[in-house]
Amino acid sequence: MKKIIKFLFSRMVIVALLIAVQLFFIIALVMSLSEKWVYVYWGLQFASLAVILWIIGKPDNPTYKLAWCIPILLVPLFGGLFYVMFGNKSLNKKLQTKISNYANDQYHHFDENEKIHQELQEYNPMLFRQSEYVARISGFPACKNTQAGYFSLGENKWVSLLEELKKAKKFIFMEYFIVQQGKMWDPIFEILKQKAAEGVEVKVMYDDLGSIQTLPTGYDRQMRKAGIEVTVFNPFRPRLSSAMNYRDHRKITVIDGNVGFCGGINLADEYINAFPKHGHWKDTAVVLRGDAVRNLTLMFIHLWEFSNDVSLDLDRYMPTEQFESDGYIQPFGDSPIDNFNVAENAYIQMINCARKYVYITTPYLILDNEMITALTIAAQSGVDVRIITPHIADKWFVHMVTQSNYYQLIEAGVKIYEYTPGFIHAKMLVCDDEVAMVGTTNMDYRSFYLHFECGVLFYCSSIVEQVKNDILETFAASQEITLEASRSITRRHRLLRSILRAFAPLM
Repeated sequence: MKKIIKFLFSRMVIVALLIAVQLFFIIALVMSLSEKWVYVYWGLQFASLAVILWIIGKPDNPTYKLAWCIPILLVPLFGGLFYVMFGNKSLNKKLQTKISNYANDQYHHFDENEKIHQELQEYNPMLFRQSEYVARISGFPACKNTQAGYFSLGENKWVSLLEELKKAKKFIFMEYFIVQQGKMWDPIFEILKQKAAEGVEVKVMYDDLGSIQTLPTGYDRQMRKAGIEVTVFNPFRPRLSSAMNYRDHRKITVIDGNVGFCGGINLADEYINAFPKHGHWKDTAVVLRGDAVRNLTLMFIHLWEFSNDVSLDLDRYMPTEQFESDGYIQPFGDSPIDNFNVAENAYIQMINCARKYVYITTPYLILDNEMITALTIAAQSGVDVRIITPHIADKWFVHMVTQSNYYQLIEAGVKIYEYTPGFIHAKMLVCDDEVAMVGTTNMDYRSFYLHFECGVLFYCSSIVEQVKNDILETFAASQEITLEASRSITRRHRLLRSILRAFAPLM
């Protein structure tokens, strides 16, 4: 009962109720115009038709557009209004200019790094093409003079993170989607307080909606009292705005500009298996030392400056140490407020260029037509395409949409596995023993289109083999889904999956 009461009076529920009240008043206002109801009715019908035509003409993903056209057609009186408030991803010109200015100011600090580009092109033109696309669109080039380490479990990354945080001398940047008090976060918080007291510059940024149920209200004030600079990204407020869709899903730590962490691991106890939330939690991360940390640093600074309307001296935060190169390493960021789906296109490029195999791990398999086409063509061309998803779901309806894609993929030759010990949250892809990606991007619409994401590409690096071996071990702990199993579901489940899949881009 206490948990129920606490939930009902939580900030998330209160804000959601306030948004619902605003919607109610808008609907009530429209309905109150009974004397002119005929004109109102046809006016709203015409407006919804205009919105549908507007949606069709936009450069958004066709599946996303279709998912919005269905509710507008089902509820034509208010469907168009709901899209304008919640579905429209366009930003006003002032905000677009602000974002563009920050990005240009920072990305111009990069060297062209022509030597690395030439080396990659001579070694493997397809890897060069991949790297060049990411560099041109995201602004983050491939780097050398960088040492890399791989963590196959969250608890291993956590131990290393604590050790590196204790060594900080100048600054600590931390950016996460979820922060939760407990066994994982509490010792990190103690180190951050100690470092801030020593004069180390400590900046922490966490997503408000991602942490709204894991941190108490006003927790940012508690952190500021400890000397830590805090930004709560895109605060969840009671307003009818599609801007609430944009979330910061990145997981980044940078220490003194020379050490950087990235991967799928948030700062909450399930990520280190401190308790079995959904069985065994399988997640991964990487640590970088050297030049490539610069990319992670600039990702953090870009979003910090944008969120706080400030300008930082970039030269203060650049790497000061170089390490022996472990291949070519390319950390990159993806933003929902431009017209480029960098992470999804990087996935598709790797799949399209594969000659032998592509192994993928993802907690969600909610795919658009472009991704399904890439996966099926690769499998039908003889490439060994395998995907691991969770066996124990964190959200039943999302898992049903994931499973709704199984039959089409398996029929084309893709092998699907479910991680039977529990929930696999790792977002990874490895291809042909030459390239691997470890990052924060799920294979779903929210990650590809609505979240700030990041990842690290590894070319000809020892990390490629480590990722491959880890995924092979994970296959051994997973069950393969057969074509017969994916086909043998009840009609009721098949219908429910179809309905959920139609609305998947809105989840």
